[in-house]
Amino acid sequence: MTGTLYLCATPIGNLEDITLRVLRTLKEVDLIAAEDTRNSIKLLNHFEIKTRMTSYHEYNKYDKARYLVDRMKEGMNIALITDAGTPGISDPGEELVRQCYEAGVPVTSLPGPAACITALTMSGLPTRRFAFEAFLPHDRKDRAALLTELKQETRTIILYEAPHHLVKTLKELRSYLGNRRMTVCKELTKKHEKKLQGTLDEILAYYEDTDPRGEYVLVFEGRSPEEIRQEARKEWEAMTLEEHMAWYTDQGKDRKSAMKLVAKDRGLSRRDVYQALLEAE
Repeated sequence: MTGTLYLCATPIGNLEDITLRVLRTLKEVDLIAAEDTRNSIKLLNHFEIKTRMTSYHEYNKYDKARYLVDRMKEGMNIALITDAGTPGISDPGEELVRQCYEAGVPVTSLPGPAACITALTMSGLPTRRFAFEAFLPHDRKDRAALLTELKQETRTIILYEAPHHLVKTLKELRSYLGNRRMTVCKELTKKHEKKLQGTLDEILAYYEDTDPRGEYVLVFEGRSPEEIRQEARKEWEAMTLEEHMAWYTDQGKDRKSAMKLVAKDRGLSRRDVYQALLEAE
């Protein structure tokens, strides 16, 4: 029979956050694939888990995933753990999951800690809709493209950042996002856990005077729909009626739909817009 891949969430700081189900699974599986075996052995030793481990990380994720899938096809049950948190979120686990589905190997996830969700729930910002981007890209063009996209994002935004890049990243975010409200969370679930709320300017000023330490999760408010409407209003207020129509038709709207949108923007009836366009011809 085919084995199963178990995605096992492990603590992001406080060891008491591990679930009973994860502990049982780590003891019962045939093999544990760990992002960093040197880090994970501390967790396993703490809970007296003797299951054999193998490494599975960013630099071997393709070849090692094929190897692990072959073992599961032979009937082996494997647990995947990351350095901290839920496998598959901002780590190489997604590749192993993808290959499992392609090979018909069952996959199940044992829920538990995730830094992004932990930070979001304690941020004090809207939680119903959010965009998680993990670490920003290192490539300059990719980074600029993503930040430009996030500038228009109306959902709450969650990012990860390392301490030695924090101030530089906050300055970049300020130039793209403006002076947004935000919450900075560090050392989540650990003894020195800290949350800092304020505007981006306030947070930046604090960390320019305070040496950043620990791992950070940055949570930003999304752009308000009203702000977007006001910006759009400034754009079309400078347009003629014909230019306003063209602005919509250039986006692929048919003439009837464009006229309806122009009327809504300007607080006019469609009849008024139609008549004004006729007179302008």
